[in-house]
Amino acid sequence: MQAISSFGSAADSSDITADSPLLDRLRAAVIDGTYEPGELMPELALAQEFEVSRTPIREALKQLQNEGLVEIRPRVGTFVRIPTRREIVELFQLKESLEGLAASLLAKRGPTPELELLEQNVLDAEATAASADGSGYASLVHDFHWTLVAGADNVKLLEHYRRLMNQLAYHRIVLRTVARPGRITASNNEHRAVVAALKQKDAMAAELAMRQHVHASSQMALAVEDFPVTTDPEAQEQR
Repeated sequence: MQAISSFGSAADSSDITADSPLLDRLRAAVIDGTYEPGELMPELALAQEFEVSRTPIREALKQLQNEGLVEIRPRVGTFVRIPTRREIVELFQLKESLEGLAASLLAKRGPTPELELLEQNVLDAEATAASADGSGYASLVHDFHWTLVAGADNVKLLEHYRRLMNQLAYHRIVLRTVARPGRITASNNEHRAVVAALKQKDAMAAELAMRQHVHASSQMALAVEDFPVTTDPEAQEQR
């Protein structure tokens, strides 16, 4: 499926090149798992890797801290931030609301290029599910969700969604969850239900189907045993 790349995540690693702004390249390195949760991001090594001084590296890392992606510890270093369980839950709650709204808005628009792309995405995913290609399916999931939101044709929704997805580092979560037996097939069936409602121009059904899909995804994400959910002992006890 041909993705609508212009609407993709600001940190979509497939769109990041050596000529991309430093901030985008660092953000992508965090979101795509180049630097794992809790891992140190040393300024000197980054400056050497990106062939810049430490000053722009430091400024970019400050911005990533504002976005909730890294944690700067004075006199210690910068680390990829490990979200707490509560933060993951809250981010998924927002994702459910935003994508539900996007599905509703897209359904009201009727036939659109985005809807055609979503239909093709579901067909492509069937072949991917048959081969149990987790990485390939994760890419299709990325395309499906971003195409849906782009199809809502709401600039402010897209802005908030981009920031949310960066904080959630969703691609990394998908790679973990699709490794669970049966999840690829279940996920694609959920996508198919969304597309069916969109084709019927049923805004309420489309929103409900999308919300149910995101909720199922959130439960699967939180159930992955090795998913780093918290560094807070009190939060850990609430699991």
